[in-house]
Amino acid sequence: MIIGPLVWFAGLLVRHLAIQFSGLTSEQRAHFDAQNFAAPRELAAYAQDPALVTAGYALFAGGTILLFPAVLTFARIVAARCPRLGWWGGTLFATSLFARLYYSGVELTAFRLVDALGLDQATQVVLDSYAELSYGLWRIPVTAALGALVGIVLLVIGAFRAGVIGLGRAALLLSFGWVFMGVLKESDLVFGVLGGGVAVCLVFIPLGITVLRDRIPPLHATVEPLTGTARTRPTPPIW
Repeated sequence: MIIGPLVWFAGLLVRHLAIQFSGLTSEQRAHFDAQNFAAPRELAAYAQDPALVTAGYALFAGGTILLFPAVLTFARIVAARCPRLGWWGGTLFATSLFARLYYSGVELTAFRLVDALGLDQATQVVLDSYAELSYGLWRIPVTAALGALVGIVLLVIGAFRAGVIGLGRAALLLSFGWVFMGVLKESDLVFGVLGGGVAVCLVFIPLGITVLRDRIPPLHATVEPLTGTARTRPTPPIW
């Protein structure tokens, strides 16, 4: 819950910086702003600086992998008091991480097309088949990607009811869960770097430190409800 969010944040940040310092002219930026998809801009940035763009996408893919155990740990904490919300939320959101790895493979292929065919032809090939690439075989990836939207809501509700997080961190966690999903998406400053990267760091890293210090009882002990007594629910903190 510490390394994963940091690598994920680094990937979002480097992807954003790669676009900002790609050397695109104002005319090119205006042209790409008018496009329906961010793919042409991302491919153009790769053509300008392959190393930096590759680093951003590689860090993002690595962060996706490292977030898998982080999400499962968080779901386990939630499940100690809200089992169904923790189990379903964790399962759905973890499934969406596999969809992100599929998208990473498609993006790598697109970058290699730029190397082999040139920017213009590679961009045309990607745009001509963009919908099919985004949906994936039998639409399995795009269906799995929906797990992020539903899963994070269930996890936030469960964590709030369990008193793990307050309203502030609940909002941050929702922002993280709803970060862009798909092929060659733009990592903008507000919804990408801040809403997706900084947000998850503020939520997961403090909890990760607490877990490492063994101060969260659900990770090393099972709390059995008292029979014949009313179950008391903890008061969620503001933060």
